[in-house]
Amino acid sequence: MKILVLNCGSSSIKFQLIETDVGMIESNADRCIAKGSVEKIGTDEAVLHLTVPPNPAQSLTEEMLDHQTALTRAIQALKEAKALGDISQIEAVGHRVVHGGERFSTSVMIDEEVEKVIQQCSELAPLHNPHNLRGYLVARKVLPQVPQVAVFDTAFHQTMPPKAYLYGLPYSYYRRYRIRRYGFHSPSHRYVAFRCREMLGKGKGDVNLITAHLGNGCSVTAIEKGKSIDTSMGFTPLEGLIMGTRCGDIDPAIILYLMSKDELSLHDMSTLLNRFSGLYGISADSNDMRELIAAAKEDKQAEMAIEAFCYRLRKYIGAYTAALGHVDGLVFTGGIGENAPLVREKACQGLAELGYEIDLARNNEAVGKASEISADSSRTRIFVIPTNEELLIARDTFRVVRDLPIPS
Repeated sequence: MKILVLNCGSSSIKFQLIETDVGMIESNADRCIAKGSVEKIGTDEAVLHLTVPPNPAQSLTEEMLDHQTALTRAIQALKEAKALGDISQIEAVGHRVVHGGERFSTSVMIDEEVEKVIQQCSELAPLHNPHNLRGYLVARKVLPQVPQVAVFDTAFHQTMPPKAYLYGLPYSYYRRYRIRRYGFHSPSHRYVAFRCREMLGKGKGDVNLITAHLGNGCSVTAIEKGKSIDTSMGFTPLEGLIMGTRCGDIDPAIILYLMSKDELSLHDMSTLLNRFSGLYGISADSNDMRELIAAAKEDKQAEMAIEAFCYRLRKYIGAYTAALGHVDGLVFTGGIGENAPLVREKACQGLAELGYEIDLARNNEAVGKASEISADSSRTRIFVIPTNEELLIARDTFRVVRDLPIPS
């Protein structure tokens, strides 16, 4: 089955065309036929990038004033590149949807009721859900006879117990407004947990894992026998680790203090916390870990940003070790997790007593590839596993369309 995977933003569409079926899933032989993106939608200088392996990437710039035009043009480009013979070959569309609230604990076919819930959850994810929903509405117009599936960032974490997801607020706010920890990055955490179990040669009921997705957005998840029992992101993707431009955990009184001191509006404060904090805020220069590592020897603020990032990550690893009691595997993934040996090294420094010891040579060699980086003496095995959220979305879409069970 050829599945088009879409991740729609306010002025962008990321897409992959993936072929998968039961046999391919069982043998890990799923095939990415093509991938690409459309950026600057709504302008006369929209840019379409397309890669059809093994050929090099191609780009073109032209006017694309809305998402429907952009998606139509992307499908046309797939045909022109011979990645797709005809639009009828697209048998399903899988959509990344950030927030599914408490309603969805798995991926689902989108119908009117699901569409309504996604719209309602836009209040909880105003920067994401409206655009995810727009992507569905556009795909439904361009591909009217094709089943559309929603794969939620929040779904995997619906197994968290109340002791993990409740905040120390009056319980009435949970009842009235569903204020609780939801967690995000479900496709990534699920995918690397599955791959880690393969590398360990164990079933999901036999292992406890900690998975660290480290990119511009970052989250850590504690997985007990295949189920998420805690995760660092919360009511929104702002909580938890220090991230590229997001602050992560802070004293909530700071928000009130700054709003009073600098006369900031709600919008101003949201922008500060989401777009000008994190690595970018501490370094006062960059949210790119590669740039910060390169500058750290001469730039004290860059060094501080790295140290704060790794220290927060190390605390979460320790906390989730305590929550799980026993950990079989620690996984680093995401752009930083897969490609920054220094971050992995610093994150595990001082954790030997908890069972985490990195082999420095293995760690330095493990860049962008699945590898075990733990020392022989480490009680817990430590891995670098490249994530593949699009593949997981495609697999879930296939299973939903074929009415097959979806594994955790």
